[in-house]
Amino acid sequence: YHDEGVRTIDVRGTGRGWAEHLAAHREEESGEELRDLYVALTRAQSQVVAWWAPTQNTAIGGLHRLLFGRQPGTAAVPAAAPVRDDADSARILALLEELGAATLEVSVPVAAAVSEPPARGEELVARSFDRGVDLDWTRTSYSGLIRIEETVQAAAGGVDSEPEVAALDDEPDGALGPESGAAGAEALVSPMAALPAGATFGSLVHGVLEHADPFAPDLVAELRSQVREQLAWWPVDASVDDVAESLVPLHHTPLGPLAGGLTLGQIGRGDRLRELDFELPLSGGDVRAPTGPQVRLRDLAGLLRRHLAPDDVLAPYADRLEVPPLGDQPLRGYLAGSIDVVLRVPDGAGHRYVVVDYKTNLLGEQGRPATTDDYAPHRLAEAMLHSHYPLQALLYGAVVHRYLRWRLPDYDPERHLGGVLYLYVRGMCGPETPTTDGVAAGVFSWRPPTALVLELSDLLDGAVPEVAG
Repeated sequence: YHDEGVRTIDVRGTGRGWAEHLAAHREEESGEELRDLYVALTRAQSQVVAWWAPTQNTAIGGLHRLLFGRQPGTAAVPAAAPVRDDADSARILALLEELGAATLEVSVPVAAAVSEPPARGEELVARSFDRGVDLDWTRTSYSGLIRIEETVQAAAGGVDSEPEVAALDDEPDGALGPESGAAGAEALVSPMAALPAGATFGSLVHGVLEHADPFAPDLVAELRSQVREQLAWWPVDASVDDVAESLVPLHHTPLGPLAGGLTLGQIGRGDRLRELDFELPLSGGDVRAPTGPQVRLRDLAGLLRRHLAPDDVLAPYADRLEVPPLGDQPLRGYLAGSIDVVLRVPDGAGHRYVVVDYKTNLLGEQGRPATTDDYAPHRLAEAMLHSHYPLQALLYGAVVHRYLRWRLPDYDPERHLGGVLYLYVRGMCGPETPTTDGVAAGVFSWRPPTALVLELSDLLDGAVPEVAG
């Protein structure tokens, strides 16, 4: 029952106030019964069939009170109505039928018919399974596609097992990628130099950036609050203050031309589509027959060669897509995943949409603090190629294309597809972060040709590109 608007439960069963509380409860239940009855009687388009029968709790039932608790023309419905004998009940229901309220039909119980057991036929035997299993149909993800290489490598060295903790699995522990030389004189030390590396720390950072409000009056306090909450799920050997303060500089690092020079701290949650979950059908999902066109991951290589300039930093990835067993994987079933965030950034009179993925990968040499030199553009390009991130960027670009095509009435891929930003947050050191061609260290900026994204979307839908003979 509600006590001055507060939902309350009285579990005593006796004592002062119990009778009043019980009466309040029954009154509320009585009203709820009538509301349920109203919904049931008014939602049907053609016909309503209502059953009435005398039972132990019929007296307080909504239908019974409506039919037997008042006279024609009376609006008020009592909280209970006495249950009459069969003859009296039939008479009242017949009067309602005469008034045009309903059509009466009596349900007469009859004895259950006894059916003869079926004649015993052949002896029961186990049914044999003789159908083929379609092993090409899968529900996969970007991580699932690239994991096949790890599986093959593990099989060559012995039996391996999958991790039990569902942390981010595309950000390996420790240093990654090509080693750089000594830090330059103008290099800045990473704000996260003293913090741990690995998948758990990556999940912690992702959780904080997903929920933190960049427009909070006190950004540091907001980050502390989010770090404290996320540490319960992703514990690492670091204090709340150290993690929170290390995340401040990346909010003030320019994101480059694709984001109009804005920083994360200048793009509010209203312009962020965070954790965009998707489940994209591949080659028709489970609709198209397995005898249809066979699309494999290596088919993406031809698209890259056709649309990327030879000097594009990610052009070399086409060769890697064709190497077995990675390239042999069929693309049939569903591709599932979640995009960290899609940013809506101003673009003239409208907006464009940029795919963003946060990376906490530790680059550079082990044994010394990471610096902005380790996250310079050419280092990030090498790290992207090393970790299969071009495949992730392409797939996410196709996903956002499908999403915008569905949601924007005036969708124009050339105008609205804004490219991808991979934010290696350890290299983002604030406004003083060194830049190259307008792009700050720690920010990998890539805008694939629109035609590449559109053809990739068609390919994932089962359109096998023609190959010149």
